[in-house]
Amino acid sequence: MGLIYDRDACTGCMLCPKVCNFAAIEEDGDKVKFDLDKCVLCGSCEEVCPADAILIERKAVDKAKIAEYKDVWVFCETVEGRMRSVGYELVTKGRELADKLGEGLVAVLIGHEVEGLAESLIHQGADKVLLVEDKIFGQYTTDAFTIALTTLIAPRKPAIVLYGATSNGRDLAPRVAARMALGLTADCTGLDIDDERQLVQTRPAFGGNIMAEILCPYTRPQMATVRPNVFKPSEPDKSHTGEIEKVEIRIGANQVRTRVMDRVKEVVEGMKSIEEADVVVCSGRGIKDPSNLDLPKELAELLDAAVGGSRPIVDLGWLPPTQQVGQSGRTISPRLYFALGISGAIQHCAGMSSSDVIVAVNKDPDAPIFEIADFGIVGDLFEIVPAIIEEIKRVQAER
Repeated sequence: MGLIYDRDACTGCMLCPKVCNFAAIEEDGDKVKFDLDKCVLCGSCEEVCPADAILIERKAVDKAKIAEYKDVWVFCETVEGRMRSVGYELVTKGRELADKLGEGLVAVLIGHEVEGLAESLIHQGADKVLLVEDKIFGQYTTDAFTIALTTLIAPRKPAIVLYGATSNGRDLAPRVAARMALGLTADCTGLDIDDERQLVQTRPAFGGNIMAEILCPYTRPQMATVRPNVFKPSEPDKSHTGEIEKVEIRIGANQVRTRVMDRVKEVVEGMKSIEEADVVVCSGRGIKDPSNLDLPKELAELLDAAVGGSRPIVDLGWLPPTQQVGQSGRTISPRLYFALGISGAIQHCAGMSSSDVIVAVNKDPDAPIFEIADFGIVGDLFEIVPAIIEEIKRVQAER
């Protein structure tokens, strides 16, 4: 791994000294020179060089070098000044991984006016919070967040970096991986540490027909994105203490090639978000006809629940994609989940298996859904669900 500088190709534009956060580049006449003792090979200079005069050459890390990489990092995403729940979920899982390695857990918090959230990450289990604040981070942009994260990672050498598989996380993680020539596993549903202290990253593969275990033995840090609601956040421990380190990172306007013009929230009329609901009523092929969705909707209304669907009925247009539960839809973790006429294919179970209580109704006694259900009812949903609705109405009336 090293830096290659073609002095003859350099045009003397002086962009690279402006973007270096480590003072490793200086003017040298009408060219530049590099202080390799200060350079951490973050790649910011290579990114802005218009003449391709700078090349960061990255190679696989040998075993001796791998030992230099320590600690588990979690990128904690904020939106409109609040923490996305997947940040707490990953800090909880990161604590488990860090304990297995006997190393520290670091939460990375990048934004504008988000310092007030740092302490909550300490209470969630982080040993340290790296806090990067500036107006330029007020809205997510690929360029600004990539520069900030690579600037943090390069000199500190974490062993593992975890991201939520949100829209922004799925954008940022591969950008960092490409910049630093790292491996990345997307949409993980399981994380563990093996006997060789490597991160074992589990994700569905081949359409969800198998669960693949993926390793990144030749590069560090090991990086993965994890779907929201896969792991349960622990209860905050206010007695847990840690360090909040403020890091100043300078980013020029010329380094950010995009800006957010407007934000539009998607609202589905008459439907609660399945990702935020405590109760979800989900239907599959067994519902037979879109007109029959009135039945699960009635049950959902009684329970103040969200209405979801498996992929087949979403593909048919009976419900919008925002209500799809499963590997190719949303991953959810409600307190109570009703599976009505759903067989329980692995692709669907990947999106809801972490629900606290699962109630399944299916006329096929051998349906796979019964293997993970807490309560299974074998029978015709058009007879059973009305009976459930009537019983709920009776209990509510008594209260």
